[in-house]
Amino acid sequence: MAMSYRVRFWEIRERSDRRKGYEVRWTVAGREKSESFLTKGLAESRRSKLVTAAREGEQFDTRTGLPASEVRALKQRTTWYVLAKEYIDLRWDRTPGNTRRTLADALATITPAFVGPAVRSQAPPGLRRALYSWAYNKNAWRSDPCEEWQRALEWLQRHSLPVSELEDPDVLRRGLDALCRKIDGGAAAAKTTKRKKAAVNRYLVSQ
Repeated sequence: MAMSYRVRFWEIRERSDRRKGYEVRWTVAGREKSESFLTKGLAESRRSKLVTAAREGEQFDTRTGLPASEVRALKQRTTWYVLAKEYIDLRWDRTPGNTRRTLADALATITPAFVGPAVRSQAPPGLRRALYSWAYNKNAWRSDPCEEWQRALEWLQRHSLPVSELEDPDVLRRGLDALCRKIDGGAAAAKTTKRKKAAVNRYLVSQ
């Protein structure tokens, strides 16, 4: 996650052709960001909050445009599963087919490791297949997952760890260890492990 103190704000822009006609605009390290609101009052309140964060010396995230405090708050609420699925949505259309499969396989392998320790042994047997074939395959989103996969993914939604917990070295180590193993628990081939770790590393660096 790249952060910057280089934040610049513009005046609120009124867009009469849009339902949310009041736009707050700012840049972070030269990257333009914006949020739209129904009323000018809401837009002014949001702009004031962002300006205050900048004046108080907060860094801003260059990807989301948000102050560091808001990024931390989002991490507390956002789970690994939700963020990984959003990443697939964002990158899918500009990613080659082989890379899509490698990324889906790597995320499907590591995701079941990022649940609470008390429920890890209760993971549904079809979870990994549900992740690879549906959750991390944007082409499959045109239709609902089968009942078995739906139950497995609902279980994961309830138990997936918040992204903030990945800052714990033990949690991260557990995920990386999962990449070294096959579904039956045996050691995966070194080439397979290396490929999956490279895919996950690219994903983590982008966050």
